[in-house]
Amino acid sequence: MFIYMSKKIAIPKQSNVSCLSWNHSSGYIAVGGEDGMLKVLKLESGGGGNLSMNLSLEGHTGQLCVAIWNEVFQKLTTSDEHGVIIVWMLYKGSWYEEMINNRNKSTVKSMAWGSDGQKICIAYEDGAVIVGSVDGSRVWGKDIKGPGLAAVQWSPDNTQLLFALSNGELHIYDDQGNFTMPVAIQSISGSMDVVSMDWYSGNAPSNRPVLAICYRSGVILLLKNCNEEGKCFTQ
Repeated sequence: MFIYMSKKIAIPKQSNVSCLSWNHSSGYIAVGGEDGMLKVLKLESGGGGNLSMNLSLEGHTGQLCVAIWNEVFQKLTTSDEHGVIIVWMLYKGSWYEEMINNRNKSTVKSMAWGSDGQKICIAYEDGAVIVGSVDGSRVWGKDIKGPGLAAVQWSPDNTQLLFALSNGELHIYDDQGNFTMPVAIQSISGSMDVVSMDWYSGNAPSNRPVLAICYRSGVILLLKNCNEEGKCFTQ
């Protein structure tokens, strides 16, 4: 038997949704869209389908491109088409801007918080990378030469960074920004454009894949580690 719940939620001005992020530990859902539309939703505990939170966050003016949660410190980080990055914090039932940053050179393609919530990695379309701490301090920055960046993800132990380049190549760097190695991947039919990556941070048997690479073509590549080719699945 399978049970699921479906609920329709009105979006302001019928804006098209461009990003979605679920905070698994607390149940918050961030929804971003056109014209700076950003909402934080939360379902009531115990079922029923009612929303215990349905707030609109004001701060962005362009289309939202990326939204991610820091589940350790319960912060939301968002970025829009103008490159504006906002870190939001919850205080007495409302979300407030804790930090705002704009590099004014390129848009953000991807962001990722480490599993311990201490550092965030920001990958820009032009190849720039910035790693910052949870208190807003800049840890390091560098430019990755090449065709540009498409996605970034921390390893579960936060010692490595996996970057997807816009041409589909995957590169591993250490947590200080030093190149370690490329990741060998099998030939994939269709677009090599990576749209998302996720690295499982829990304990898993050695024969189970822990890294998922999702391509715009609908292909999903599953890897047990970064030293061997993975298996491809299509939607």
